[in-house]
Amino acid sequence: MSEYLTTKELADLLRIKERKVYDLAASGDVPCSRAMGKLLFPRRAVDAWLAENSTGFTPAEAPRPSVFLGSHDPLLDWALRESGAGLATFFDGSLDGLDRFAACEGVAAGLHIFDVGTNTWNVPAVADRFKGDDVVLMEWAGRQRGFIVRPEDGDVVTGLTNLRGRRIVPRQPAAGSQQLLEHLLEQAGVGAAEITVTAPARSESDAALAVSEGTADAAFGLAALADHYHLEFVPLLTERFDLLVDRRAWFEPPLQVFMEFCGGAEFAAKAAAMRGYDVSGRGRIHFNA
Repeated sequence: MSEYLTTKELADLLRIKERKVYDLAASGDVPCSRAMGKLLFPRRAVDAWLAENSTGFTPAEAPRPSVFLGSHDPLLDWALRESGAGLATFFDGSLDGLDRFAACEGVAAGLHIFDVGTNTWNVPAVADRFKGDDVVLMEWAGRQRGFIVRPEDGDVVTGLTNLRGRRIVPRQPAAGSQQLLEHLLEQAGVGAAEITVTAPARSESDAALAVSEGTADAAFGLAALADHYHLEFVPLLTERFDLLVDRRAWFEPPLQVFMEFCGGAEFAAKAAAMRGYDVSGRGRIHFNA
């Protein structure tokens, strides 16, 4: 990644128009260099300038650790490893990710939180909590979600009401999928006493594995993982998985390396090979504080 910011990148960082960046450069208020007729802004000098000036930007007390928080997504997990960006993960559910992100424990959080009141994904939860903060909510992928069942049950479990009397592997309470499942079961009139819940699975992969190993009859999971474990999949809906990103961390090497990898052919091929993923909207901004 370049050691210099362009005019547009600095404008995005400061949340101002490019014209204002030119004014700051002309007045000498912001450190810059000129090469081949273009303005370039040294990253380290800009960071020092931000630390010394509170007008228009208030830097965090300390940089966020290079950790991805929130919900587990198999495509995201793979991309973080393969990109070599040096980003660690702590995936323990969307709501847990919101809490940890608010506590500055990571640079980004994966979310798929359904809002019943607005029938939308993620934006209400983020807007209510991070209004005025230096964050962006960016689309990662559409994911097909439904029930993962054993091959012999594929023709039997065709909807929510067929779960009565079966063993369901739940997710932890802070998982977006668990909240959504409880909402859908209530809508379908399936009471908690009518199903048997097993020990919670703390990742999408663990939920599918429980069905594969026979410790559960069904999991509310992803189409891609049903294929991975050679199980049947009963589709129910398509959810939107977003990334809540700290704006300042966006311009640092780990996230820049990661996003550059996700724009390449290897990522596109992997996403196309995983059933139920739609990454055509990746990078679309849904909330900009």
